[in-house]
Amino acid sequence: MIISQILGGLGNQMFQYAAGRALALERGQHLLQDISGFKGFAEIMVPREFELDRVFNISGEIATETEVRKILGRQFPFQIQRILAKSFMAVFRCRGFVVEPHAHYWPGIKKVPRDCYLYGYWQSEKYFNEVAPVIRADFRFKSPLTGKNADFAAQMGQVNAVSLHVRRGDYVTNPKTMAMHGLCSIDYYQAAIGYIVERVEQPCFFIFSDDISWVKEHLKINFPCQYVSHNCGTESYNDMHLMSLCRHHIIANSSFSWWGAWLNPREDKIVVAPQNWFANNMNNNIKDRFPCGWVLL
Repeated sequence: MIISQILGGLGNQMFQYAAGRALALERGQHLLQDISGFKGFAEIMVPREFELDRVFNISGEIATETEVRKILGRQFPFQIQRILAKSFMAVFRCRGFVVEPHAHYWPGIKKVPRDCYLYGYWQSEKYFNEVAPVIRADFRFKSPLTGKNADFAAQMGQVNAVSLHVRRGDYVTNPKTMAMHGLCSIDYYQAAIGYIVERVEQPCFFIFSDDISWVKEHLKINFPCQYVSHNCGTESYNDMHLMSLCRHHIIANSSFSWWGAWLNPREDKIVVAPQNWFANNMNNNIKDRFPCGWVLL
């Protein structure tokens, strides 16, 4: 039995699911998803909800409390985020509690017990690239694009569409999130745009942001562009859907636009990503975060 804790925003949930799904496929097991952590996550970071089953055609069921207890023991339920003391984790690791040890790929995941509980973010394609077609199939969007989204999709199919994502939102308003992630600079976006226009004939940029007014004021783009600003709240996943339809991508330091680029199956795509993914010294731990061929600026 493999249980993956699902937590955070949609992009984080996708990484946690993909790592668990790949391990389950390799071992001929079923993946269960523990979503109990959403009950207390808002106290620590940003309020989130479980979105995977609403947005995608994923495989796997929600783990029951009984199933989680089989691995974590009678201490469950608890708020794992509150007890990440190394001594406590060491006890749990011996009982199938598998904690991601660092931010880059960890080959030790191949050797974890058959009955295990995966706790971490697992933000590297290396955890699931051997089953990439299955992961892309699992992450097929349930709902077809309609209205404005269908109109944007039609436009994207007629031009050399380049998605450009500017994430602000909680990166600006939440001090804890800001201290960890920081913001991509205007210099980064200008350099990324320059990289694209040197290599893509007549690009048309589709700008995605949770703060479009800020983008219009501060990021000057002297090329054809469209602003996508209507997908809010529970409909924001449509932005990822539209990103995936573009030919090329400029992503933010965000797992959301990372997946928007990854879900594009084109082998000739250009993906530009920020080499400074975090605001702190964790940047030296992100070597496996980006697939081969992605350009870091």
